[in-house]
Amino acid sequence: MSWWGKVVGGAFGFMLGGPLGALFGAAVGHHFDRGLHRIENVEQPFGNGPEQERIQMAFFTATFAVMGHVAKADGRISADEIAHARAVMREMNLNPEQTRVAQSLFREGKAPGFDLEGVLRQFLRECRRRQTLLQMFLEIQLQAAYADGTLHTAEAALLRRMAGRLGFSGAQFDQLDALIRAAREHGTRGPGGAAGGQHGRRRAAAGAAAMSADEARAILGVTPGASEAEVKKAYRRLMNQHHPDKLIARGMPEEMVKVATTRTQEIRTAYEALRRASRA
Repeated sequence: MSWWGKVVGGAFGFMLGGPLGALFGAAVGHHFDRGLHRIENVEQPFGNGPEQERIQMAFFTATFAVMGHVAKADGRISADEIAHARAVMREMNLNPEQTRVAQSLFREGKAPGFDLEGVLRQFLRECRRRQTLLQMFLEIQLQAAYADGTLHTAEAALLRRMAGRLGFSGAQFDQLDALIRAAREHGTRGPGGAAGGQHGRRRAAAGAAAMSADEARAILGVTPGASEAEVKKAYRRLMNQHHPDKLIARGMPEEMVKVATTRTQEIRTAYEALRRASRA
């Protein structure tokens, strides 16, 4: 049974305390009459309940609550940002109950007094500092911030600060930013728009023709003087980080893996762009 199935079924042994537990308990309590409102918002030791289910719950909760907070960073939430949040929920194939909870978390995040620092501290602790999960979280937040076509100054400052809190350097944040911008500029990414297999490779080859070598290097995190072997190593590392089975094993909710793994299209496109440039 998935973590969500246990929530609905009333198996609360792995439930979170702290800021994330308070957010999730409030969100679920508004929509279910299964006693979930009685969850105590206190920190529980890590030994309580399966670790992976705790991480999945933490990831789901933090993702949508922080998404609401980031959307409000520039002072207002645009129709595009709301539409994007809904599109992400659709792409995850959330059921109606999950969607209502995600929407409630989004509203909690944009509310005055949202405890971002507390949420990030607990999220970092629950994820055991697993960089792959933390990177996926930041990618989703960056994607949401670009929903209205622009990364506003206030949003960029907030996201950069969040990245630092989660242990990422400025250079690592810039690489993630390049990855998300490439998706928008080259049309290789939109909710539901990724492709895999032979079709995905054809799309990557087509997109590579429009992507500059500088953009491709920024996405892969390599320098202009990088060798072919170094480029291939960076490509394989990024593809490995986005592998669905490994993401699930590290604790990402299965509902959210589809959104995260669509990033492989941009990574593949960047690799094809550099291969094309090397042959020119």
